[in-house]
Amino acid sequence: MSGKKILLVDDDPVFVMATSMKLRSEGFEVITAEDGAGTLTALREGQPHLILLDILFPPDVPHGGVVSWDGFDIMNWLRRMGGHAGTPVLLITAGAPEEYADRARKAGAAALFQKTGEPSELLRLIHQLLD
Repeated sequence: MSGKKILLVDDDPVFVMATSMKLRSEGFEVITAEDGAGTLTALREGQPHLILLDILFPPDVPHGGVVSWDGFDIMNWLRRMGGHAGTPVLLITAGAPEEYADRARKAGAAALFQKTGEPSELLRLIHQLLD
């Protein structure tokens, strides 16, 4: 999988650091973003082969405390964008995946993964989606 670029979008710095290290050790190039705005910036830098996208993000306190985009909003935006519509999105959540399974399927997510799951399972999903 050397040379494959993965965009990891998550607001949890510990998860981002640990997952980025694991992915890099597998030969992936990893770019990160912590919210919807960061996702837009990261996508300007180049086309990832896969997007790992958290579902829930905290309110945007610096900009008035409004609720920021959630992962489904970001996915919807990606699907409307011509250059990113075909990029597979693997949704990730700290919550119970059953709560989001139907919505993720309808939104066009390639897969759904619980953050507390086995890292080897996440890697298996990534390899499966990129093969």
